[in-house]
Amino acid sequence: MKKDISTVFKTYPVTLRRHLQELRTLILETASDTPGVEALSETLKWGQPSYLAVDGSPIRLGCVKSNPRQYAMYFHCQTLLIETFREVYGDRFTFEGKRAILFDVDERIDMNALKHCISLALRYHKLKSLPLLGL
Repeated sequence: MKKDISTVFKTYPVTLRRHLQELRTLILETASDTPGVEALSETLKWGQPSYLAVDGSPIRLGCVKSNPRQYAMYFHCQTLLIETFREVYGDRFTFEGKRAILFDVDERIDMNALKHCISLALRYHKLKSLPLLGL
């Protein structure tokens, strides 16, 4: 983990830090496991850890300011990602508008479904013209 990114993770409340680090690990593993995903970059955007593959749409991680028990995975709001995730996994996740999947610290996350969402985001520009992103 880059020094500036690790510093940001250390600023998160202890109750959320572990969960956010787990999401980071899932993003990195998904990128490694997904054919066609190249050159994943990890950087800071708006002070939050951000992940972008060459043909993908950015994924950011952060805390939900309005609720200290929640954290989120943010996506670009002008994509079809959240709309597609809501269509396919609406019963498994809580969404915020067109930009985020929200998680509560006590929630059990369907990691397979989330990994699928991450995979779609990492390949978004290859999939965006397909109905339901090729599902």
